[in-house]
Amino acid sequence: MLTMYSTPWCGYCHRLKSQFDREGIAYEVIDIEQDPASAEYVMSVNGGNQTVPTIKFPDGSAMTNPSITQVKKHLAEIGG
Repeated sequence: MLTMYSTPWCGYCHRLKSQFDREGIAYEVIDIEQDPASAEYVMSVNGGNQTVPTIKFPDGSAMTNPSITQVKKHLAEIGG
């Protein structure tokens, strides 16, 4: 399952969530404003920035603000 690091006010996050729902891609959402450890993770993969959406894949890899096409391609590559 994917993990989406998000904030309630992030328009890009809302769009990607609706695309995941439409494509039937399972995901968990973590609000980085409510979870300091998650905010630290997001900063660790984004050069110190709290950039969302950040997606963590089952293999541990991450993408920042990806398109649904990029997510689907990466899932196919890792066998997810």
